[in-house]
Amino acid sequence: MSQVQSGCEPRTRLADLQSATIFLSFTFGFSPVLKTLTESVSTDTVYAMSAMMLLAHLVSFPYAQPSPPGSLSLNAALFASVCLASRLPGALHTFAMLSCALLVFALWPCLLQRLREKAPSHFTGVCVGVCFAGVGGLGSQWPGGAVLLALALGSVTLLCPLLLVRLQRHKDNIHGPWDEAEIQEDLSHFLH
Repeated sequence: MSQVQSGCEPRTRLADLQSATIFLSFTFGFSPVLKTLTESVSTDTVYAMSAMMLLAHLVSFPYAQPSPPGSLSLNAALFASVCLASRLPGALHTFAMLSCALLVFALWPCLLQRLREKAPSHFTGVCVGVCFAGVGGLGSQWPGGAVLLALALGSVTLLCPLLLVRLQRHKDNIHGPWDEAEIQEDLSHFLH
């Protein structure tokens, strides 16, 4: 059994395989249409629209419970992927990009959530592996970008938490008129 839907019987692997086959068949069949979808729109507009949709995906993604991703987040990411895929040279490229987009934006968050719940030690390893793969992949195309990504990842995952912990000793509570009122009198005689 692969997953249990609320209020329904458990899904089998055969049902999952049938769903994947139907999706891949329709995506492959519609790839030539999707490739010509934004022919009349300028490339700059397509890139700007894709950037805005990916930003909407980042803003609206349900980070607390990412399994399954929110509909606005998922639709924005897939719309951006369709826009970018329409600029690729062939229908097969479009099909490959849309299939990868579905894996990254729809299925990957579900896999990470399940991995976080069932095997937290593996979750950390997968996250570190994805970071290294991202830096390595970017390094093969743009070495300067790989350095920037490595610095950003290092500062967000190591430097910022370290600073937060180190700066805790400098934390000071100041008291003033904005504090909640504290009753100083003994009110025990009112309670009996």
